[in-house]
Amino acid sequence: MSLEWLAWGKGLATSAGLIMAIGAQNAFVLTQSLRRQFHWPIALLCIFFDALLITAGVAGLGVLISQSDLLSELARWGGALFLLWFGFGAAQRVFRDEVMETGGREISSLKGALLMTAAVTLLNPHAWIDTVVLIGSIGGQYDANLKLWFGVGAVCFSAIWFTGICAGARWMAPLFRKPLAWKVLDGAIWAMTWGIAAALLLGS
Repeated sequence: MSLEWLAWGKGLATSAGLIMAIGAQNAFVLTQSLRRQFHWPIALLCIFFDALLITAGVAGLGVLISQSDLLSELARWGGALFLLWFGFGAAQRVFRDEVMETGGREISSLKGALLMTAAVTLLNPHAWIDTVVLIGSIGGQYDANLKLWFGVGAVCFSAIWFTGICAGARWMAPLFRKPLAWKVLDGAIWAMTWGIAAALLLGS
């Protein structure tokens, strides 16, 4: 196997290990996919943002952020505030009896869905840490040609992941016709986002 394909595979595997973790972005895509609300445009925008951030990271932006105390602090506090707000929305939904047909009325337009997608990606510190800092720092170790292959591999997994969520969510749709399933999902999102926010604020 050539060095190019090895770099591609490394990028694919690195992206898989980071992007598959439950986070605000994945939770939003999954929720909208279950509701069948603008899920394909949302997934495509997530892939676009991942490609943009991964490219920036591999090009050297990740090193710049990690070495700047100011940028690191802005990312930490801004990200924590966003996650608290996002988790608060999930906490409110825990105490409602939502089902598939009535859930998610908050997003009523494609523009609103895309703006929310941009928020859960660009205001989410873990999206930056995973794509720009971690993937970027690993890909940055390669020479110029292999960087490209590594980055393409990382973006390929992002495309596979988000399209897979959209395509696979319909198989889980019958389960989410019950209010309890939505409560469990939103409760998990609430706990996850506030837990990450607390870790950021405590500096851990």
